[in-house]
Formats: sequence, structure tokens, C-alpha cells
Amino acid sequence: MKASIPRSRAILASLLMAVLTAIGWPAAAQSLSSAGSAPLTVGETFTIESKVLGESRPINVYSPLSRAQAEDNALPVLYMLDGGLSEDFLHVAGLIQVSVGNKTMRPFILVGIENVARRRDLTGPTSNPDDRKLAPLAGGSAAFRRFLRTEVFPAVKARYRTTNEAAIVGESLAGWFVLETLFLEPDLFNTYIAFDPSLWWNRGELVKRAVERMPALAGRALYFACGNDSEMVQLTRQLADALAFNAPRNVDWRYEAFPEETHATLYHPAALRAFRYLFKP
Repeated sequence: MKASIPRSRAILASLLMAVLTAIGWPAAAQSLSSAGSAPLTVGETFTIESKVLGESRPINVYSPLSRAQAEDNALPVLYMLDGGLSEDFLHVAGLIQVSVGNKTMRPFILVGIENVARRRDLTGPTSNPDDRKLAPLAGGSAAFRRFLRTEVFPAVKARYRTTNEAAIVGESLAGWFVLETLFLEPDLFNTYIAFDPSLWWNRGELVKRAVERMPALAGRALYFACGNDSEMVQLTRQLADALAFNAPRNVDWRYEAFPEETHATLYHPAALRAFRYLFKP
């Protein structure tokens, strides 16, 4: 009698199959399949040869709709920074799948943008030498926004049926990029989501200039959150206070603190709250 494969090994093999298929190693995936496993498809991956950045950029996509459903239904898009298969893509795709399934969130196409040079792309200029030590190539956020606007958006629209509604989510330096984009190019997205944003960047310049830039936020939606890091709490609280007294009336914003969460554990619980608040069915 043929011995059965332990369930944990079967699950691990299936996950490995999905990753191998997604990153373009079908031969390796087929080898696993012939050993008694089958592919587990999570989404799709395509590559943009970016003229703006001068490099290849992998883009990972998950849709909660089947291919047949997607042909008849256009969906809004949630663009996710740190969107690689070894970054945050898989756990956020799972969160969307569950949330759409239990009807606590509207369906969104998730577009994960993999990092190549994270500290280059997700930071703006800085006069702080400590920032420069952390990120010697810092200051590429404007170019990265141009990459999103002129290359990523058209590529997504060419491949999938989408509405004109777009959101962006990011954590840490990616959260800082989300907020900088909100203040500098607010029309790029309808909705902005930032977890533990690195507001200390450039000596807190983003918070210091928030009030003067507040009128540009009209008509946008914002959710931001922090864990129990004391510096993050202080800076996000300052930004929340600035919004409370100066935001235009038609800005839909919410700030939440998660004192039980660390910088490493905040993303998933905060994303659950953010998606339920911003993307109600």
C-alpha cells in the first residue's frame, strides 16, 4: 500500500510549487508535480523593463475574482509597496481573499511591486547625515512615483479590467513614501494607507510641513497607524493632531495606535482594520 504524504509536507510542497511557478521556474515546479504534488496558483507575475529606473521590475498580481468573473467586472486596484513574494505580497493577498470572502471588504486587485533598491526608491532628499549612513543612495522617491505613473499604471490597465479607483499601502519607509506621495502628488491615488511610517526621515520634515501642505489633501482618504515604538507614536500623533485642526472637511482620515504591536507585527492587524474601514462593501 502506498504511504500517504504527511499533511505538513504536502502543504509545504504546494507552497513551494506556487513560488517556483510564480518566479518562472516551471521545470522545477513540474519536477515537484511528478513527485505527487500539484501547482498552487496564488496570482500572476509579469515584469516591467523600466526606462524610468533603468532596470527590470517584477510585478505580482492577485485578483479575488476568477478569470471568467474578471472579464465581466472591473475592479479598483490596491498598489502595495514591498510587494515581493518574499516580502508582504502573500500575506496581504490572503487577507484580501478572506476579507472579500466574508464580505468585510470590497474586491480589489492587489498589485505588489517588488523591491530592487528599497532605500533608494522609497526615500526623498535628506540633509540628515544619519539618514545618509542608512541609505547612501537615498532620494529616489520622485523617480519611483514617475515609474508608478508612467509605467506601472498603464501596464496594469492593459492587462486587467480596472476602475479609476486606486489605493496605495506601505509600512515603515514604504509608509513614509505613501505619506510623501499624499502631500506632494495627492491625485496619484484616491486612498493612502501607511503603517509605522518613518516620519523621522530628514529630521521629521514631512510632519513639520504638513500644515502648509494640508489643502492638497482635499477629497483623499487616509488611514495611518503605529505600533508601540515611542518615536513612531510621537510623530504619528503629531501628524494626527495636524490633521485634526487643519485638514479640509472632505478628507476622510483615521489614525489608530496599536500599543500591543511592535514594528514587526503591526502590518497584518492594522491592514485588517484599514481595509474594513476604507473598503467597506
